[in-house]
Amino acid sequence: MIPALLGLALSAASASASVVPVAPAVMTSEGPLVGAREADGSIAFRGIPYARPPVGPLRWKPPQPIRWSAPRAAIKAGSACPQSDYGVWNRKDAIAGREDCLTLELRTPTLTPARPLPVMVWIHGGGNRGGSGMGNIDSDLVSHGVVLVDLNYRLGALGFLSHPALSAESPRRASGNYGLMDQQAALRWVKANIARFGGDPARITIFGESAGGQDVGIQRLLPANRGLFAGAIEQSGSPAFGVPTRSLAEAEALGERLARLAGAPADADAATMRSLPVAALLRAGDAVHVPSVGDDSFVWLQMTVDGVVLPDTPSRLLAKAANPAPLIIGTNLHEFTPTDIKGDARAVIRQRFGKDGPTVFAHYGLSKPGPVSEDRALDIATDLIFRCPSEVVARTRSGGPAWMYRFDHADADGTPVTHGSDIGSVMHRGTGGAATMQDYWLAFARTGRPEAAGLPAWPRFAASRRMVLHFGQDATAVREATDPVCPLTRTP
Repeated sequence: MIPALLGLALSAASASASVVPVAPAVMTSEGPLVGAREADGSIAFRGIPYARPPVGPLRWKPPQPIRWSAPRAAIKAGSACPQSDYGVWNRKDAIAGREDCLTLELRTPTLTPARPLPVMVWIHGGGNRGGSGMGNIDSDLVSHGVVLVDLNYRLGALGFLSHPALSAESPRRASGNYGLMDQQAALRWVKANIARFGGDPARITIFGESAGGQDVGIQRLLPANRGLFAGAIEQSGSPAFGVPTRSLAEAEALGERLARLAGAPADADAATMRSLPVAALLRAGDAVHVPSVGDDSFVWLQMTVDGVVLPDTPSRLLAKAANPAPLIIGTNLHEFTPTDIKGDARAVIRQRFGKDGPTVFAHYGLSKPGPVSEDRALDIATDLIFRCPSEVVARTRSGGPAWMYRFDHADADGTPVTHGSDIGSVMHRGTGGAATMQDYWLAFARTGRPEAAGLPAWPRFAASRRMVLHFGQDATAVREATDPVCPLTRTP
């Protein structure tokens, strides 16, 4: 078997000038893989299928196991999942999107380390409707002794649609949350196989940003995931994003509306639903309006409590502490402003805080009527959608130890800190004071605590002492949060 693997890898590697013609071969639980040795000596395996392609009769089905017997070349990135073009940030993925997209990739410093290496698994953001994980394994995290994994999961209507016909055919009488199931399947693959790539299955950290941060937060809460990973990092994302969850009945009603927009009758059967073109489903997902989320781009961020994959609301799952993995959670100085807050910040505050509204109005200087500036609306949005829901998670002691941060380090070109600004500082060693985000993330991945020689101390977050590590422009410093807004916030 190994000679065949070597021959295949040599043939594949000779077609690419970016790799040295050496044939790293690994036998996984699904079948044999051949990767490629990178110029820096690390070893990459790309386009690894962790489940069968979710096409035809497998559309809107839980991810199914996959097996192969012949050596499989893992030297080319997998396809992004289908998605609309939302701009420069996801255009490449939108152009290349295919339903056959359930792949992951990994890069390891070595297949045979002296001691098993910590593992970090990246879950990408994009509103659960765009983006892909592909290419993130090129991060220099690997050069610091980490096995790095990224993954794709189904997006938009293909990943999160509920519909009565799909629920009726399911043995569990529920539908939706396929993207979350994909992530779980990928994590199970990592747990089962990572030792063969030099990784430590007992030291797996999952991390992600934006929707990826939310999904990390959801995965951390699910009882079924206990033992799948040792730690979690939520960047600019938290379970539910402060948005009320949907019931299965509400999600199925949304699915019926989306079916009509896609060209099917609301009461379409499962076969009719599966016959709908991908393009029609993408257009329908972009056109459907959900008043309860405040911004239609959040349509697939609103989680469905289906009683199966997501058995309860995030707040109740937090209280149960089903998976108390240690946590790093935080936000950027500024994130972005959703439509509802941009349009009427006062109305959102009244709806969110009720009798505590006057306290919140006073904090933001909104006690008197008048227009809300764009900058003030951005402050409010950053707090209500990102920082305060993250604090709710961090202060819930039953959920395990938590450390909270705030990122405020602008790029050298002066670009303001906004949503996504932190990713580069994690994936590639940057600047920003006495220690970088990457230093702390690496320490956490190695030990489950963001502590290491030379790093300034980072106290745990607690409701009674809201200590936050600030990654500033020229310094890394701990400060205590004193605002009255976040202590009044509750997770839906």
